[in-house]
Amino acid sequence: MAITAAQVKELRDSTGAGMMDAKKALTETEGDMEAAVDWLRTKGLAKAAKKSGRIAAEGLVAVAVNGGRGVAVEVNSETDFVAKNAEFQDMVKSISQAALGASDVDALRTTDLGGKSVEATITDKIATIGENMSLRRMSAIEGDSVVSYIHNQAADGMGKIAVLVALKGVDNGIGRQIAMHVAAANPASLSEADIDPALVEREKSVLTEQARESGKPDAVIEKMIVGRMKKFFSEVTLLGQAFVVNPDLTVGDAAKEAGVEILSFVRMELGEGIEKKEEDFAAEVAKAVQG
Repeated sequence: MAITAAQVKELRDSTGAGMMDAKKALTETEGDMEAAVDWLRTKGLAKAAKKSGRIAAEGLVAVAVNGGRGVAVEVNSETDFVAKNAEFQDMVKSISQAALGASDVDALRTTDLGGKSVEATITDKIATIGENMSLRRMSAIEGDSVVSYIHNQAADGMGKIAVLVALKGVDNGIGRQIAMHVAAANPASLSEADIDPALVEREKSVLTEQARESGKPDAVIEKMIVGRMKKFFSEVTLLGQAFVVNPDLTVGDAAKEAGVEILSFVRMELGEGIEKKEEDFAAEVAKAVQG
């Protein structure tokens, strides 16, 4: 019988299983929902489903570069202990290599990884290691050359902060210096033209209110805002920031002196934006003992 997308979604929602696993379970059981749940349980996938509600904010970010294309991925786990596990690290490395041929994170989830999809591979690893895991995101950039840098490296090509820098022109060593700068300075955008308009308006609003409290005329305040916004852009844009290697130059000027142009960059920090659940150590140990 034909399995509908609605059936697959229902089974996924009720079990937490991957899309391909849910579809296969329904196919094997001819659309019988209860039998499909049991089929997933017999394959050990129900165990993975039980873990799916746990917050996974640890893990690793990893990079892979091939010629003029670079990718960064984040794969999360529940604890830092798993992030140090060689089995987990091997999986993350394989996923980052697979990402070189994927257009985005959704395509990466369905990309083949040794005979099964990336999503299915992670589901299997949840069942064997016993922690919730997830492929959270992927970013890719391209240029004449792409340079990568890992801060707080846990293993080759993976750690807590991953940086990619795409250059136009031949890299003569400036690329790694720029990547290290990005890791340390965490710019909001490449240039003023690329910055999020909402961030600009929020900053301008705050600076305007601060200036008005001075009691100065509107004409003076307007000039004050222009100067303060110029300073703001120099602090948050990569091209405008003072270069950590030589603060007398901006990053943009340093790149120009080196004969290259910075096309884009990616800075991916592990767990950023994830709300972590705080537990005391005794509670964490007790939870681990209970399984």
